Amino acid sequence: MLEQNIENAFLNARKQIRKSCDLYEWCRDDENKYEIISHPRRIIEINIPLRMDNWSIKTFTWFRSQHNDARWPFKGWIRFHPDVSRDEVKALSMWMTFKCAVADIPLWWAKGWIIINPKELSITELERLSRWYVRELYKYIWPEIDVPAPDVNTNPQIMAWMMDEYSKLVWIYSPGSFTWKPVSSWWSLWRDKATAQWWVFVLQKIMELKNISIHWKKVIIQWAWNAGLTVTQMLQDLWAIIVWIADSAWWVYNENWINLEKIRELKKQKKSVIEYEDAKKVSALEILEMPCDILIPAALENQITKINANNIKAQIILELANGPITWDADEILFRKWVVVIPDILANSGWVIVSYFEQVQNNTNYYWSLEEVNEKLKYKITLAANQVFDSSVKYNTFLRSWAYIIAMKRIFDAMKDRGEI
Repeated sequence: MLEQNIENAFLNARKQIRKSCDLYEWCRDDENKYEIISHPRRIIEINIPLRMDNWSIKTFTWFRSQHNDARWPFKGWIRFHPDVSRDEVKALSMWMTFKCAVADIPLWWAKGWIIINPKELSITELERLSRWYVRELYKYIWPEIDVPAPDVNTNPQIMAWMMDEYSKLVWIYSPGSFTWKPVSSWWSLWRDKATAQWWVFVLQKIMELKNISIHWKKVIIQWAWNAGLTVTQMLQDLWAIIVWIADSAWWVYNENWINLEKIRELKKQKKSVIEYEDAKKVSALEILEMPCDILIPAALENQITKINANNIKAQIILELANGPITWDADEILFRKWVVVIPDILANSGWVIVSYFEQVQNNTNYYWSLEEVNEKLKYKITLAANQVFDSSVKYNTFLRSWAYIIAMKRIFDAMKDRGEI
């Protein structure tokens, strides 16, 4: 059984930034720049008392980290999850800043987290908690300052409740106060397809630049959530072979292929893939070391570490989770010639589409699906090209040059504003 390594996510993020600063002369020669970029501007902590259905009171702790505001506004996800620390929230807000910058989007990042297991709440308790969240938060967010969106265990319905509560508090209908709302509440067109399409765009572009065909490549994806299933279907449509798929507890394997329609039915009916027939079952800690061409870690942080990096057999890793590979594992994978498409590039599609939604909300003019698709593909493939070309020129990680491109944009904005 693989030993699990728990590393402080904030220290991991700082190490990734430090490594990139050392490669970038403007940052390497000025320690102050590293200090500025490796800490969030502010951390907000609030305790939310919630009346439960049985009339008892439970208090839930909420964090929000606002990392960098060189180009306003902040933009950050809201996560409902029982396992969190201040440092993890800080790390996630830092990674989000770099996603915005590498995609060259005029937003900067924050991260919000309520310490809770939402599966233990009724639908009415979840709605009350969501609205309480906004009542406590609205002094710190508005469309021109900080615009939240959903993350783990949050969804468009929760965003709709929050947007509605915010609009009531400020007496103005404000669809741009939250993004990834239902289409009926003016989410940008594309819905579930958009949450997967940019990953495919990035993977296709990097493989094209490496002269590698996606046809018949064997793929492992770590998390069978909605967007994860959508991206696997898109890859299968491109003639890739999905051989491993998982939920939060179990993995199923078939060396020929996985029937995604049956997986969807099991997730819908049983909430798990464990009853999938004609497949081997293994634990989540074993899956990352299994043979494949493309590995897609799509769960949480610190999945590939110095403990298991040498056992990775994939040729390409597409990071869909935030920070799934630690900084020391990056070194090992680079020496093994594994191509790692970093999260700050692969996941930048989230902020691109959120930006599109906010632009449409603010102008009250909405684009066609084709227009959203065209703009997204242009924006994210341009970023992939820039990162790849620089990494080849300087013979280093894709991640390092994604950070360097992002840092230059951040420092240029801070310099122009007189902050450095």
